[in-house]
Amino acid sequence: MSATLATTRGVVIGVAIGALLLPSSRGADPPSAIPRIGVLLPLALASPAELGLRDAFREQGYVEGQNIAIEWRRIGDSVDDARPYATEFVRSKQDLILVLTTSAARAALGATSTTPIVFIAGDPVATGLVRSMARPGGNATGVSVVSPAMTAKRLDLLHQLIPHARRIAFLRNPSNANVPLQFTEAQKAAQQFGMRLETFDARNASEIDIAFRAIRRSAPDAILVASDLGLLTHNEKIASSMRKARIPAVFPWREYHQYGALMSYGPNLNDATRRVAAYVVKILKGAKPADLPVEEISKYDLIVDLRVAQALRIEVPQEILFRADEVIR
Repeated sequence: MSATLATTRGVVIGVAIGALLLPSSRGADPPSAIPRIGVLLPLALASPAELGLRDAFREQGYVEGQNIAIEWRRIGDSVDDARPYATEFVRSKQDLILVLTTSAARAALGATSTTPIVFIAGDPVATGLVRSMARPGGNATGVSVVSPAMTAKRLDLLHQLIPHARRIAFLRNPSNANVPLQFTEAQKAAQQFGMRLETFDARNASEIDIAFRAIRRSAPDAILVASDLGLLTHNEKIASSMRKARIPAVFPWREYHQYGALMSYGPNLNDATRRVAAYVVKILKGAKPADLPVEEISKYDLIVDLRVAQALRIEVPQEILFRADEVIR
C-alpha cells in the first residue's frame, strides 16, 4: 500500500469518527428562550417599584437581560391609561403580565383570558379580579395590599391621636374602584368614635385644589386620605396643602412623609414586591394562576413625624409612639 493511499484512508476514518463524536444537529434541542414579562408601573411609584422588583427577581435567581426579559411601561391610574399597554403585551406574546394597580389588573384581564397575570391590587374579590382569595379561578392572582378594613384602622389611629376630633374630611378619588369599600368601612368606624365624615372628591391636580378650598371653608378637625395611587401621584401638593391649612391628617402611604405628613399607616411595598416576584417565578416554572391563592399582605408600617406634630401643637400618645415602625424627629 502506497503512503498516499494510507494517508487518504486515515483522513476518511478520522472524519467519520469525528462525525460520530459530534452532537447531531438533527436531534438536538434548540436553546430555550428566556421568559418574557411585561410590567405596568403606576407613575406615583414607578422608580422605587422598578428598583424593588429588580431586586426581588434577583433574590429569586432571575436577572434582567440574563435569564429574564422585562418590558417596563409607566401608566396613569385609570383603566384607560393601562389598556393600550396591556393590549401591546398580549400582542407581543409576553409570557406573563405583572401589574401594580387594580385598574391595570382590570385592563390586563380585559385584554386576555389566557396570558397569566400577577397583580398587586386592592380588594381583588370586591373589584372582580378573582372569584375568591383562596381559589382565584382564572388567569390572575397576586397580592392584595388595600384592605378596606385598614381605612377604619387609620381612623382609629386618628381618634387616638386627636380624641376631640368630630368632623373628619375624607379626601378620595371617586374613580378608584376600591374607594367605595374604604368609605363604607370608614363610616362604620366614624359612628363608633362619634365622628362624622364629609367627603371631598379629587381625580387630578386641579380638582385637588378645588377640594382643598372646600376643605378650608369647611374647617374639619382632621383629614383622612383614601388609599389611592392617583392621589399619591400628587403627594407633594396634598401634603403641602394640609400644612398650609394646618389640619392634621393620616395618610395611607409612607411616600407622603417626604413632604411633611403627620402620620401614615399603610402596606410595606417592598414586602409586596418580593411577594409578587415569588408568584411570577412560580408561574414561570409551571404553576397555574388559578391554583395560587391571593395573598393578603400582613405587614403595615405606622410612621409618625414628631416635627409636624409639634408644629400643629399635637402631643402624640406614647402608645402610638411605642407601636410606630418609624418615628421621624
